[in-house]
Amino acid sequence: MASISPAEKRSAFRALHERGCFVIPNPWNVGSARYLQGLGFKALATTSSGYAHAQGYSDGDVSRDMVLAHCRELAAATDVPLNADFEAGYAADADGVAENVRLCVETGVAGLSIEDATGDDANPLYDFDTALARVRAARAAIDKTGSGVVFTARSEGFIRNRPDLDETIRRLKAFADAGADCLYAPGIKTREQIEAVVKAVAPKPVNLLMSAALGFTVKDIEAMGVRRISVGGTLARAAMHAFIRSARDIAERGTFDSFAGVISNAELNAFFHDDRAKRSKP
Repeated sequence: MASISPAEKRSAFRALHERGCFVIPNPWNVGSARYLQGLGFKALATTSSGYAHAQGYSDGDVSRDMVLAHCRELAAATDVPLNADFEAGYAADADGVAENVRLCVETGVAGLSIEDATGDDANPLYDFDTALARVRAARAAIDKTGSGVVFTARSEGFIRNRPDLDETIRRLKAFADAGADCLYAPGIKTREQIEAVVKAVAPKPVNLLMSAALGFTVKDIEAMGVRRISVGGTLARAAMHAFIRSARDIAERGTFDSFAGVISNAELNAFFHDDRAKRSKP
């Protein structure tokens, strides 16, 4: 398989947002990324929590340079568009966000997101004007690169103990007007909340986080008008959950029953052998 250029990935990623609905699952390393691509997903996204936990950090404690290296590695290892969970841009001020966004674009990602969370539990969201200035700075930085990277602006109130739908919508509408290509309010869960956000920012596409079993299928979500569905760190947590359960069984009970039904080494070897063979073809 010929290598797909960053420009081709970015064009494909932008086209995915124009109509219909697609799932953009979140790998946390090269192996999980390659396997998800092998299942036919048309795009992938990094997960800040999944990567952090795999490296032995809590979510939010990984350095900018570690994240840039991670994005570069996954973008190079995959032939589908990769969206970067770039958290709050690793800077408080707009100029810092702009510089870091430029560095993220250089990793080869097809998209990136910037959130309005401060990391301060006492004041978890940037004030409206500051949040908007940061979005404008990110938009201008992407435009300056001429890359065509898809820019997603996130408002974090529902996962930062500020679940105010009116304020979330006010911010998302302002972010859309400031040039965000896609809007994202992680933590909204009800049909009413989802449809309200979709309507408020239309015709801009909306990303929905599905990190729990809410009873919705992809078809249900598409019918609500959502264009993009991500799962955040949930796949990584599912893997970690299985690992912890097995490890605890061994440590606490001396049993190995949780190994029953686990995918075989031979099956994984076959997948990655075939996958590498496909990638090596001209």
